[in-house]
Amino acid sequence: MNQSPTHSTTRRQFLKTTGGFAAASALTGILLPAVHAADNAPIQVALIGCGGRGTGAAVNALSVGLVPLKLVAMADVFRDRLDSSYHALKGHPVGSRVEVPEDRKFIGFDAYRKAMDCLKPGDIAIFTTPLAFRWVHFTYAIQKGLHVFMEKPLTADAPTSRRMLKLGEAASAKNLKVGVGLMSRHSRAMQQLAQRIQDGEIGDLILMRGYRMHGPGGSAYSTKWPGNPSELLWQIQRFHSFIWASGGCFNDFYIHHVDHCCWMKNAWPVKAQALGGRHYRFAPDGAMCVDQNFDVYSVEYTFADGAKFIMDGRCMNGCKEIYSSYAQGTKGNAIISSAYDCGLPSSTFKGQTPDRANLIWESNIKPEEQDPYLNEWNDLVHAIVNNQPYNEVERGVYASAVSSLGRKAAHTGQEITLEDFMKSDQEYAPGVDQWKMDSAGPLVADANGRYPIPEPGLKPHSEY
Repeated sequence: MNQSPTHSTTRRQFLKTTGGFAAASALTGILLPAVHAADNAPIQVALIGCGGRGTGAAVNALSVGLVPLKLVAMADVFRDRLDSSYHALKGHPVGSRVEVPEDRKFIGFDAYRKAMDCLKPGDIAIFTTPLAFRWVHFTYAIQKGLHVFMEKPLTADAPTSRRMLKLGEAASAKNLKVGVGLMSRHSRAMQQLAQRIQDGEIGDLILMRGYRMHGPGGSAYSTKWPGNPSELLWQIQRFHSFIWASGGCFNDFYIHHVDHCCWMKNAWPVKAQALGGRHYRFAPDGAMCVDQNFDVYSVEYTFADGAKFIMDGRCMNGCKEIYSSYAQGTKGNAIISSAYDCGLPSSTFKGQTPDRANLIWESNIKPEEQDPYLNEWNDLVHAIVNNQPYNEVERGVYASAVSSLGRKAAHTGQEITLEDFMKSDQEYAPGVDQWKMDSAGPLVADANGRYPIPEPGLKPHSEY
């Protein structure tokens, strides 16, 4: 396996430093007592998970201009990762908003509690750890009365999906605001496009297509555990390689397209069948890859009205790269994302060919609202200070579950309904709330350093 870096943009590859306030979409509902007063007092923030995504999320949070946010605590299981994040943040233009002394830097599986204990009700906790820990951290945040921003995906299996849905309801009952890092929904261009599609501009949607095809990226391809750190900590470092930690590359890489294509349809699919396979399972030096991912995926989702959504993913060098998404209607077609997960512009066309001559509409977003990563934070903080209902958990759970549905259909070689998937009792990281630094992980390598892998048809009821 050629593991050279891809040039494709990852979720927080570029850390933006400024951004104007963008008003949140109108929300309706009965307002409960405010958890945070609508004044200019700083909102304190704790960062739980200090990798690249966490650092990027912290930059976005500290760039909000509506009310000052201040980072006061950090937590991770790796000291070097926390230190690296801290120094990157202090050296960034938002560094003046970073106030994290040594006694508010916490290491270990219980570090999340210590970091959130530094906050007061109405402050914000950021969760950017591997997804297996999401429900554990969210539970404690609700107990503490904290608003939350949590990275996607939220779940990799049905039991944790059901658990997170209940926690989302508990957060709403306490008037807590919760953002989920599916930033496509905060793309002003996609918001406009979704409205146009649902108003019938291109007719009834009959097909959506998502493509993320580029070279190997992230930690999706791993050779044998080197023996240090512990096997569990190494799997956390290489989280893209393990279904329990990330949902694998399918969930982590493709969830944005899954989410925004279903948004355009204004529905979740009812079933999925899929193809996928492993082709090149050795690193350039000949070392065997032991991760649980396929190199290619093609999932056909079906909606209740028979409409289809095809999600194609490929992680191979030397192949044609396509990273964009499209919608076909009975009267026309649309470019949802022109590049990457939510690249500008979005556009609609007459007929089925996206030629300029057939152009109906093309988005034109003012510069201060072009960055969806900043938009999602502006929208969350706007909801907090104005005491507006704001909870993205249900959508985040279903986007994660639909991603897992497609992944499982490919890994087992079966057609699976979303209803049956959500009834499953297979949990991939049971007991995660009890883990300690010396705990064994949910996966243990065999004598040859290999982990169980999907075998479609041979393992029709389980992914590994």
